[in-house]
Amino acid sequence: MDRLSGLLDRFRVRAHLFHAGALCGTTAFEAKPGRAFLHVLRRGELVVTHGRAQGLKRRVVVHEPTLMLYPRPVAHTFHNPPRDGSDFTCATLDFDGAEHNPLVAALPALVLVPLDQVDGLQPALDLLFAETDRVRCGSRLLADRLFEVVLIQLLRWLIDHPGAAGIGSGLISGLADPRLARLLVALHAAPAETWSLERMAAQAGMSRTAFAVAFKQATGATPAGYLADWRLTLAMSELRAGGLLKAVADAVGYGSATALSKAFKQRYGVAPRDWRKADQGRHEA
Repeated sequence: MDRLSGLLDRFRVRAHLFHAGALCGTTAFEAKPGRAFLHVLRRGELVVTHGRAQGLKRRVVVHEPTLMLYPRPVAHTFHNPPRDGSDFTCATLDFDGAEHNPLVAALPALVLVPLDQVDGLQPALDLLFAETDRVRCGSRLLADRLFEVVLIQLLRWLIDHPGAAGIGSGLISGLADPRLARLLVALHAAPAETWSLERMAAQAGMSRTAFAVAFKQATGATPAGYLADWRLTLAMSELRAGGLLKAVADAVGYGSATALSKAFKQRYGVAPRDWRKADQGRHEA
């Protein structure tokens, strides 16, 4: 069962390489709206510091080659030796929907995973490092795509090992449960269908009561609440892409544009058309 492709098809991610090589002394990375970071510490040790208000440890020490994912905007500072430093390959990530991307919302503010823990990662890293260590035709573009491969492999590993990365309840934990994953994949693929509690429980191969309890424990939401949020998240993505309100309502499972507008405003505090106008203004600024 493919638990990731449906999500990544609907909510794409793009990587952009911006550094390869040594970093010495202090390097600050700003938090900008919609900007995520994926750092690969190839060699050396690192101290990372964060501000007080970011919900992270103020000081984190990394002793071994490690993947460092900041899925949401978080200001962070690297502290390396003043000479020689440590060796990094770094990219920014643009997730469709930014903070409304379901994968972004499901991840902690910082994911730290030693490179040797992620099965199958090394071949992709070898290709990535080969492209970043020597400039050749198309190297930047290929490095961007290889960073996306590394991210997908990391997400795959996180779904299989949510506890190891400190992931609590949410989408990732739901996908980690094979029974719930069957349902979640089906919901993601066909949100407009009629999903009663009975049908959802049957898709998971569970009784209604056992399913409702397990789903709430894993995802932190009721099945109906999760479905409503998924539909509205898809609606937001379709509206951003220029979809007409009635067509979007049909595509995500609302009977009319009026029904979608009402649910959208209840959830986000603004009507869909007003939200789209504001969103377009933010992107044009």
